[in-house]
Amino acid sequence: MENKELIQLKQEVVERLKQVDVNPYDLDSTDKRLTVYIRDCIDNPDKHNLYELLAVERFFLFLQKYEYLDGEVRKFITLFEELKFSGDKGATKIKATPVQVFQLANIKGFYRSDGRRLTNYALLFVPRKFGKTTETVAFMVDDLLFGDANSQCYAGANSYKQAQILFGELKNVLRRLDRRLKRFKINREEITHLGLVRTSKAGCLASKPDNLDGLNASLGIYDELSNADSFGLKNVIDSSMGARLNPLSIAITTASDKRDGPFVELLNYYKKILRGELENDHVFAHIFEPDVDDEESDPNTWRKVQPHMGITVNEDFYERELMVAQSSADKMKEFRNKLLNVFTKSEAKEWIGRDYIERLFYKHPELSGKRCVVAVDLSVVDDFSAVTYLFHLGDRYRNQKYCPIHSVTEYFIPAETVEKHPNRELYKKWVEQGHLRVINSPTIDYEFLANDILEHPYVIKGLGYDPYKSRDFLKNFIGAGLEDYLYPIKQTYGESTSYVEAIEIAVFNEQMTFDPNPITSYCFDNAVIDEDRLENRKPIKRIPTDKIDGAITNLMGFWMMHNVKNI
Repeated sequence: MENKELIQLKQEVVERLKQVDVNPYDLDSTDKRLTVYIRDCIDNPDKHNLYELLAVERFFLFLQKYEYLDGEVRKFITLFEELKFSGDKGATKIKATPVQVFQLANIKGFYRSDGRRLTNYALLFVPRKFGKTTETVAFMVDDLLFGDANSQCYAGANSYKQAQILFGELKNVLRRLDRRLKRFKINREEITHLGLVRTSKAGCLASKPDNLDGLNASLGIYDELSNADSFGLKNVIDSSMGARLNPLSIAITTASDKRDGPFVELLNYYKKILRGELENDHVFAHIFEPDVDDEESDPNTWRKVQPHMGITVNEDFYERELMVAQSSADKMKEFRNKLLNVFTKSEAKEWIGRDYIERLFYKHPELSGKRCVVAVDLSVVDDFSAVTYLFHLGDRYRNQKYCPIHSVTEYFIPAETVEKHPNRELYKKWVEQGHLRVINSPTIDYEFLANDILEHPYVIKGLGYDPYKSRDFLKNFIGAGLEDYLYPIKQTYGESTSYVEAIEIAVFNEQMTFDPNPITSYCFDNAVIDEDRLENRKPIKRIPTDKIDGAITNLMGFWMMHNVKNI
């Protein structure tokens, strides 16, 4: 579906859910947390994505269409909350969250008229840090203890190491239940119930599917299915469930960069079911991803994608990871895949190369008294920082060609860094050539930097800064009574994209010049353009060790040009 159609569909499902009277269904009889989750989806739809809301709507449809056994759900919740899982503080019991109770109600609660459970296929499409291992281990324990007497449950993954993470936790949980191992025999790849009547077992699988014969699976758990190159293992396990009355196949995964892999096709199939385009009542899908118009750097988007925000992961973790992600295209891909739960590859593209910038090098003869804006990119304390002065001039210069914009970027570095940095030979050369100014302190001296800006013989109309890391630097300007000249510039994709286009137009049409400094062309050469889901564009580092400070301050300068009056 087109984005505008998905936006319209969400508006429609929100209106339909508003008409639902929750009270007659007595959801509290299952668990009050079920009511909490469903009411929050209905009352606060902006906090939930389209497919979450469609899953809630489908739940009410099934309540009318099938038998709902709340006792079966309560039994599973009780089991889940009695198990002890591994954690930072040792073996710990965990309370099911409202989101998990909703998932359990859908998977365990609905039954057909012939007495067989309705849901045979489940997809939990969740971001990293959701806590998926605990929930899936509980399903395996339930199958071992309360499933068919000869049940067979399998933990499958794309690699043996990945499968052992899930299977290893299952072994830990069972050892806590049966400390003397009177009930279970536990080996590296198999667990067997030792009862005379119950012969259930669990296995760990990551081998080639053609080596798996004679399976009679009752439960299959597939971890990180989005990374699979094929569904061979899943298909073999699922196809072995034919003799079971209540088989269950659960895929629990986070997005990856395999946009052409088989999982994407499966995910789209489940989405079509939720949208009502296809019918398959044996499927339950709970999908957590941004809506099509969500900004990826917005904390509201993070909370929508991560339903366990504040429980298994804190919001400041997302903030830190976003800052790290912007250090390179590959890290940005990882942030989108694993924390935003979005399928994407690293598609950063070459931006404005060194040659373009050096062709526009020009030493302006007279800038004293000219109006300009200033943009500052403060480094971590032990690397260089950049300050760009961007002038809007009406002069004809540079071989009589009209270039209304001129950029001067200065670079500063602590003295100790010059000697210790991996790029010290390059930095020393720049220092000797006068392109990189040394500050005689172990770290960047913010007071020195602020005073240096104020001492320039220019008419400064405003100073732009990154609000995330400029608090100490700004004290000097605030103390001088210059608060009205300070402009916070958010480093988001949405904030950057129009100014990326503006600087491209100016450079490629030769409507601006740059003060001759090889560090500036070096910074632009290291920058690549990354594009988010909303097609917003922003320069980021090609690799984490690259420096792009001068490119960023010039971009910020264009933001200032468009937002400061009387330039």
